[in-house]
Amino acid sequence: MALAAAPTGNRDSVLKKDESLANIIDDFRSHGEAEALVQLHRKGVDRYSYEQLGERSLALARGLAVAGRKHRRVALFAEPGFASMAAALGIIRAGFSVVLIDVQLGDSELAGIIADSGCRLVFTGRQHTRRLQEAKEDIELAVLDVDDDDEKSWRRFLADEGDLPDVGAEDEAALFYTSGTTGPPKGVPLSHANLLFQVETVAATELVEQGDRVMLPLPLHHVYPFVIGMLVPLSLGLAIVLPASLTGPQILRAMDEGEVTAVIGVPRLYKAMVAGIRSRFSAKGEFPALIFDKVLAIAVSLEKRNMPLGRPLFAPLRSKVGSALEILASGGSPLDPELAWKLRALGWKVAIGYGLTETSPLLTINLPESKKLESIGRPIDGVELRFDPESLPQGDKGDEDQKSRHGGELLAKGPGVFSGYLNLPEKTEEDLENGWFRTGDLGYEDEEGFIYVTGRVSTLIVTEGGENVQPDHIEEVLAEHDFIKEAGVLAGEDGLAALIVPDPAEIRKNEVADIDEAVGRAVEESSRNLASYQRIADFYIVRDSLPRTRLGKIKRHLLEKRFEEAKEQGDEPQPGPMDESEMSAEDKNLLAEEEVKEVWELLAKRFQTKRLTPDTSFQLDLGVDSLEWLNLTMEIRERVGIEIDEEAIARIEVVRDLLEEVKQASGGEIEPASLDKPEESLSQKQKKYLRPPGRVAGGVAALLYWLNRIIMRTVFRLQVEGVENIDGESLVFAPNHVSYLDPFVLAAAVPKKRLERTYWTGLKAAAFHNPFNAAVSRMAKTIPVDPEKGAFSALIASAAVLGRGKNLIWFAEGGRSPSGELQPLRPGIGVLLEHSRSSVVPVLIRGTYQAMPVGRIFPRPARLSVIFGTPLTPAELDNQGEGDRSQERITAGLHRALAALQEQKK
Repeated sequence: MALAAAPTGNRDSVLKKDESLANIIDDFRSHGEAEALVQLHRKGVDRYSYEQLGERSLALARGLAVAGRKHRRVALFAEPGFASMAAALGIIRAGFSVVLIDVQLGDSELAGIIADSGCRLVFTGRQHTRRLQEAKEDIELAVLDVDDDDEKSWRRFLADEGDLPDVGAEDEAALFYTSGTTGPPKGVPLSHANLLFQVETVAATELVEQGDRVMLPLPLHHVYPFVIGMLVPLSLGLAIVLPASLTGPQILRAMDEGEVTAVIGVPRLYKAMVAGIRSRFSAKGEFPALIFDKVLAIAVSLEKRNMPLGRPLFAPLRSKVGSALEILASGGSPLDPELAWKLRALGWKVAIGYGLTETSPLLTINLPESKKLESIGRPIDGVELRFDPESLPQGDKGDEDQKSRHGGELLAKGPGVFSGYLNLPEKTEEDLENGWFRTGDLGYEDEEGFIYVTGRVSTLIVTEGGENVQPDHIEEVLAEHDFIKEAGVLAGEDGLAALIVPDPAEIRKNEVADIDEAVGRAVEESSRNLASYQRIADFYIVRDSLPRTRLGKIKRHLLEKRFEEAKEQGDEPQPGPMDESEMSAEDKNLLAEEEVKEVWELLAKRFQTKRLTPDTSFQLDLGVDSLEWLNLTMEIRERVGIEIDEEAIARIEVVRDLLEEVKQASGGEIEPASLDKPEESLSQKQKKYLRPPGRVAGGVAALLYWLNRIIMRTVFRLQVEGVENIDGESLVFAPNHVSYLDPFVLAAAVPKKRLERTYWTGLKAAAFHNPFNAAVSRMAKTIPVDPEKGAFSALIASAAVLGRGKNLIWFAEGGRSPSGELQPLRPGIGVLLEHSRSSVVPVLIRGTYQAMPVGRIFPRPARLSVIFGTPLTPAELDNQGEGDRSQERITAGLHRALAALQEQKK
C-alpha cells in the first residue's frame, strides 16, 4: 500500500527539469556577486561570491575533462570550505563521480574505501597527504591548501578554456559510504537523477527561500549535509555559512556574524544548543536555572496546546543565540520529541527529515506546522512507502503498540532510491527487489498518514522471555540521568546489558565518592521509567566514549567487543592514550587542529602510565592540582605558544575541556604572561600585593615581629644556624614544611632588616581565611596562592619580587607533611628558579613536627631550630637533578639538597 505524500508547497519548482546537476552548476555565475559561502576562521572570515564559486568549479571541470575517463571516480578527502566545495562541484560537472570520504576514518577503513572505489586521484588538504600516500602508494594527490607553484597543488587542473562534457541523468554523480553502524561501510553510488530529485523536492517545500542564509556545521561525506546542506542552498542562490569549528562558541559566532536564518543540523547539535542556553542560567545559580526550567516547561505545555507564547517570551534569549535564526532542520538520526518541543517552545521552527544514504536521502519530511513531533512525517512527493509485516519479530510478547498498527519493515521506492551497492551484488539483491529498497527500519503509519519509526531490524533484541526490545529508547532513558554521560545497550547472558560512560563532574558535584555506587544508583533510578523487560540486568563502567559515527549514531557492531573487554578488565582503565579511531566525531574534529594534536601528544607522554581519553578528569584521574597546572601550562605555552590562563583553568575539568580551550586560543595573537618579563604581566591586584605595607601597618608588623621572636626564643628555645648564607639579594628560601608553626619559626630566625626585604607565598584559604589572617598576611607581604583558580598569578608575582631584588620564601612541598618526612617538591619552584635565575637557600626547620604536627590544634613546648643551607644556583641544581626538562631537574636537585641537609643535621 502506498502512503499519503507530504505537502511540498503549491508553487512550481524554481528549478528547471534538467537531466543532471550540470545546469545548476553552470548557472552559479548568474547570481553574480551574491554571497555563496561565508567561511569563518578562528580569527577573521572569508566571503566568496557565486561568481567566484562558479568560475572555480567550471575551471576545474574543464581541466579534469582533459584528464579523460581514467578518473571516472575522483575522491574528496577534506574539511568543508570554498576549495573543497568547488572541487566537489567541479568533479561532478566534469562528468565524473565524486567519492566523499570521511577525514576521520581509521587507516584501514581509508585504504579499504580507496581500493573499493577505484579512485586514483584525491583532492585533499596538506595535513592528510601522508595518510593517503600510506593508504595507496601510487595515488595522485591534488592538494587544496598549498602554494600555486607546488607540484601537488590542485590548481594544475584548472583551465580557463575547454569544452565541458554532456552529463546524463543516469550518470553517477557521487559515491557515498554508509556510516557502518552495524558493519563495514558499503559504497552507495547516486546518480544525477537521484540527487536532482532531492534538490527539486526540498526546494518545493519552501522551507527556505530567497534571502535565507544557511549554516552547515556538518562534514560533506554524508549525503544529508552534501545534498540538503550544500546542493539545495546553492541551487536556490542562498548563502552557506561554515563555522570555524564545531565548538559551542564558534557555532554561536557563526550564527551571529553569518546572520544565519536556517541551520542544517543533527540532534546532538540541537541538544547542545538547549544545554548551552540552560548553562547560561545555571552559571548564575540554582534558582535562575530552576526558573528557566519551569518557564520552559510551561512554554512547552502551551506549545502543545497550540498557544505559542514561547516565541515572544524567549525573544531576548534567542537574540543572543542568533537574532536572525528562524528554522532548524534536523536529520541524520532521530530527533527526540521532547527536545523538538523545547526548540519549538523557545521560538524556532523545526523541520524533521528522514531518509538513508541509499535514498539520497529524504523519504519523508515533518514540516514545522506539524504537531506530531514523534513522527518522521509523511512521504515526500514522488516517493512510495509500504511496510513488510513479515519482518516483524515473531516473539509472542512483542511491542503490542507496534503490532496494533500493523507495521513492519519500511520499504521505499522512488526517484531518489539508488540502483545498488558498489561491488556487493549479493547485498544489493538482498536489499533491493523490483525497485523497492528495504530500509531496515521498523515502523508504522497512523490514520493521518504520518510515519513512525520504532527501531532497526538489525538492532532489535529479542529477550529470553520473547519480548522485543529496541536499545535506543533504553539508552536515552539512561543518559537522561545526571550521572550517566552515555549508555550502549546490547543483549547479555542474563538479559539486557549495558556499557555505561559516567559523568564524573556531575557525580562529584553531588558529593558521591564512589563512581561504581553512583552509576549503580543511576541505573536503578532510571529503571523506574522503563518496562520490566527493558531493565538492565548487567552493566560495566567504561571511561572511553562509545564508538559513534560522525552523525552521532552508535556503531553497534563494536559494542559487543567493548563489552567483553570491559568484562575482562573490570573498571581498571588500561594505561595509555585512547585510540583516535574510537573517539567521537567531535573529539576527532578537535584533534584535527595541529595545536590541539600537539597538546594531546604532550598529555599522552606526560601521563603515559594513566588512561588518557577526552573524558579523563585532571583532578580525579590524573591527580593534577593547581600547582601541577603551573608546569603543565608552561609546557603548553612553550610547545604551541598558547597561554592557558587561570580563568580558563577554572573551567577545565576533563581533557576535552583543555583541548577546546587550546582550539579557541590557537591562531590568535597571543601575548602570554611571561615569567621572563613579569612586570609587564602584573595585574592591578598583583601589584597591590607587592606594595610594602604603610607606616601604621609597618609599625604593627614590627611589633608583631619582636613579639613572635621573643616567644620563639624563650618558649621554644629557638636556635639558628647559617644566617650568613642569606646575606644576598633575590634569594629564594625553600624550607621543609611540617607544621603551622613553620612560618612563625622562620620569621623569628630571619633578621628583621632581611625580613623587611622578604616576601612570602601562602595558600589563600589559610593566609587570607578571615580578616585577621588577611591583615597579618598583608603586613607580612604574603602573595596568595589560590588552588581553585590556579597558581600562575602567584608565580608571576613571585618572579616580579625577585626581579626587584627582594627575597622570597616558598614552601616547595606545597603543604604540611603528615609524617614529618620530606615530601616530593611541587613543580612550581623549578619553573620559578629556571626563569628568575635566582639562587635558592635550602632551609631545614626542626622540632615543629614534635611541637605541632598535622591535626594538633595547640602547640606543645619543644626545642626548635632553623638551619640555612648554602645557596645554590639553578644551574647547579640542574646538574644535580634528574628529568627530561630543566625545571624538572632543578626541582629534583633542590629536593636532593634538602634531603642532604636533613641527613647532615640528624
